[in-house]
Amino acid sequence: MEFENILISYPQKYIAQLEINRPSKLNALNQVTIASLSQAFHTLEKDDTIRVIVLTGAGEKAFVAGADISEFAQYTKEEGTALSRKGHASLFDTIANLNKPVIAAINGFALGGGLELAMACHFRLASENAKMGLPEVSLGLIPGYGGTQRLPQLIGKGRAMEMMLTGAMITADKALSFGLVNHVVAKEELLTNCLKIAEKILANSPKAASQIIRAVNAGYQTKTDGFEIEIQSFGDCFGTEDFKEGTQAFLQKRKPNFS
Repeated sequence: MEFENILISYPQKYIAQLEINRPSKLNALNQVTIASLSQAFHTLEKDDTIRVIVLTGAGEKAFVAGADISEFAQYTKEEGTALSRKGHASLFDTIANLNKPVIAAINGFALGGGLELAMACHFRLASENAKMGLPEVSLGLIPGYGGTQRLPQLIGKGRAMEMMLTGAMITADKALSFGLVNHVVAKEELLTNCLKIAEKILANSPKAASQIIRAVNAGYQTKTDGFEIEIQSFGDCFGTEDFKEGTQAFLQKRKPNFS
């Protein structure tokens, strides 16, 4: 599979790694890259040989340093609205609701749309040199790819307001203390640590993992009863082969085989 500005590798069985490959532009998100990422995620979601996805950026400096401002500097109000709406639907909401876990490996700057991309993933690891922020206010804009919603959910309203209103960057350690990232590791150990967590996920039921994602996301949807979705998802698990294998393995005192 080839997607423009995206590299796909398979570091281990059942794991795919997506790398945004525009290092000369600090992996800035232009429309071609957003479209390619969307296509890649949809393709991997349908691939039964892939159960966990790791997303990172190419080069030594950035995960994604933001959106490609040159593309929309002259946009009208209507064009700006359409840009945001399309990005939500085609990529950011797609990642958030993907039925397979997506881990963001933040290997440098994650700013603006880059941080929004990382926040759309199901959780995040960062290298020690990573810097994160939503500086759109300095351009006369607000975050347009979910940042005003996901950042407060992750770190709380007050901290999120301060970050967005000042446009300031925070360090990886500060992001860890805020709960924005789950772990901070040495840069050379970032992908290794992501793979270790992915291996732990692979030891469990992929069907149950997809239902966890569905149920947790429902709790953040204002028109959805998250508890009801949990009840439905819990019941759905009983109709899967994974449930049969998991319970039989437990009763037989052996490790389950969910492959």
